[in-house]
Amino acid sequence: MASTETSSEAKAKPDSHDLAGLEAGLDALDAVQSHRTPVSEVLLKKVLPPVVAVVLVVALWQALVWAKVTDEGSLPAPSAVWDSVSKLWMAGTLLEVVWTSVSRGLLGFLLALAIGTPLGLLVARVKFVRAAIGPILSGLQSLPSVAWVPPAVIWLGLNNQMMYAVILLGAVPSIANGLVSGVDQVPPLFLRAGRTMGATGLKGTWHIVMPAALPGYVAGLKQGWAFSWRSLMAAEIIASSPDLGLGLGQLLENGRNNADMPGVFLAILLILLVGIAIDLLLFSPLERAVLRGRGLLVKN
Repeated sequence: MASTETSSEAKAKPDSHDLAGLEAGLDALDAVQSHRTPVSEVLLKKVLPPVVAVVLVVALWQALVWAKVTDEGSLPAPSAVWDSVSKLWMAGTLLEVVWTSVSRGLLGFLLALAIGTPLGLLVARVKFVRAAIGPILSGLQSLPSVAWVPPAVIWLGLNNQMMYAVILLGAVPSIANGLVSGVDQVPPLFLRAGRTMGATGLKGTWHIVMPAALPGYVAGLKQGWAFSWRSLMAAEIIASSPDLGLGLGQLLENGRNNADMPGVFLAILLILLVGIAIDLLLFSPLERAVLRGRGLLVKN
C-alpha cells in the first residue's frame, strides 16, 4: 500500500527536467527575434520573385509581338513603350506627370482619412446612426467611382476641387466601413475591462477600441487608397483639361485620342507601378507592424 501511494505521489509531481523544458519553451515563444535579416536573404525572397515575374511578363509580351498575334497598332513592342518613356524623360515631363497624379491622390486620401475615421467610429458606436447611415455607406462603396465624375464636374467645374470630391466620394465609405468592421470584431471582454478601469467615452475609444480594431481599420485604409487611386484616374480620364495639368489619367486619354498605343501602354504601366509602390512603401509595412505587435508575424 505504501509503495502504491509513493508511486502515485511520484506521478503527481512533475519531473524537474520537464518543468525546465516547459519554461524554456515558454521563454522561446515570448522571445522576440531581434537579429537583422541578411541582405542576401532579403534579395532572394523579396526582390528576386517580382523581378523574375516582370521579366517573364515582358518576355511573353515580346513573344506575342514576334508571333504577330495582332498588328503593332494594337499591341506595341516593349521597345516602343520604352521609347515613349525616353521621350517623356528627355522632355522633362515624366516625373511631373507622375507627381501631378500622386500628389492629388495622396491629398485626397488624407482628406478621406480625416472624414472616414470619425464617421466610421460614429457608425460603429451609435446604433441609431448605424441604422440610418450604415446601409448608405455600403451602397456608396459598391457604386462605381466613375459615376460621380459627371455630377462633380457640373457642381464644381473642371478644377482640382472636382478631383478631390470624386476621391472623397469613392474612398470615405471604404475607410468608414473598414473601421466599422474592425470595431465589430473587438471582443466584448476588452470593452468591459476598459470600463472597469475607467476607460469610457473618448478615452475608451482611444485606448481600447481603436487599438483592438487596428487590423480591420488597416484593411479599410488599404481599400480606401485603392478607391482613391481608381477614382482619381476615372476623374482625370473623363475630365481632361489643360487647366488641370497633365496627370496619368490625362496621359492615358491623350494616347487614346492620338491612337498612340505605346503612350497608352506607358500610362497603364505607370498607373500600375504607382499603385504597387504606395502599397509596398506605406501599407505593407503598416500591416506588418500591426500583425507583429499582436504576435502574428515573427519574421520579416
